[in-house]
Amino acid sequence: MAILKRTYGILFAGVATAAVIGMSAAPAFAATTWSVSPGGAITGKSGTTTLKDTTTGNSLTCKSSATSATLKKGSGLSGTAIGSITKVTFSTCTGPLSLTFTVTTKDLPWKLNAVSYDSSTGVTTGTITGIDATLSGPSCSADVDGTGAGKHNGMVKATYTNSTGKLKVLTTGGNLHVYDVSGCAGLINTGNATTFSATYTVTPKQTIKAS
Repeated sequence: MAILKRTYGILFAGVATAAVIGMSAAPAFAATTWSVSPGGAITGKSGTTTLKDTTTGNSLTCKSSATSATLKKGSGLSGTAIGSITKVTFSTCTGPLSLTFTVTTKDLPWKLNAVSYDSSTGVTTGTITGIDATLSGPSCSADVDGTGAGKHNGMVKATYTNSTGKLKVLTTGGNLHVYDVSGCAGLINTGNATTFSATYTVTPKQTIKAS
């Protein structure tokens, strides 16, 4: 009988220990939700925008760019696809040797995703995903995408500042590359990594916060 009691005691202790370990291993955080005000249809306008081949150092510069997008509104929102970019245009684009280029965006809408929020600065850091575009000019054309031509998975990192209403596309943290380069005299080459930089003024100004 004493042996039986001892066996039950050992089993009980083992189960209790496993339960404690299991509870300590459980996630101790809640998913971040977001609030957006006023949300709805927005436009964005940028001055100079630059696409740079980081291998050759050559750049394609456009004097201006404009976007149309829709933001979700309200609270308790997921940061994934919190915005949908439905139109992006680029004007007066020139490359090396003053060559004139046309930039055509593809596979819209692109998605705007909120990732983190700094309450001390009112700045949301996020990504723009689904990017795909073509460049065409005299004796030079190429695709801009993420992991391959036609993959439609180009991505850039961006920040949005509540106080200024500006969406800034960063030159770090993205995965853009050029593919299917035709001509271009070695100014850009298939597979080369590229960066995109621009700052869009959003109208109407939005307030985006982690909630």
